[in-house]
Amino acid sequence: MRRLLGFVLLIIVIVFGLSFALLNADSVHLDYYLGTVNIPLSLALALAFALGAFFGVLAVSGVLLRQRRDLALRTRRLGQCEQELDELRKLPLKDPA
Repeated sequence: MRRLLGFVLLIIVIVFGLSFALLNADSVHLDYYLGTVNIPLSLALALAFALGAFFGVLAVSGVLLRQRRDLALRTRRLGQCEQELDELRKLPLKDPA
């Protein structure tokens, strides 16, 4: 059932994308630093979306890597603390007598 739902959702996205491309088939003049090009408006919008997503992921990746490193450090420290606690539990109790 889940696969079927995913397949139907994929078909809907493809149909939506094709209809978007057909409705925005006009050519636009795009100037960039290395030259100029005429491309369909739908392609220009899709490229802008893809570049925005790429730069968004790039901006977040530094934070994610820092958090992963911090989590690994804390996990290692927790293991050391648990090992130390196990060693302390093995020591006999001394009576203050």
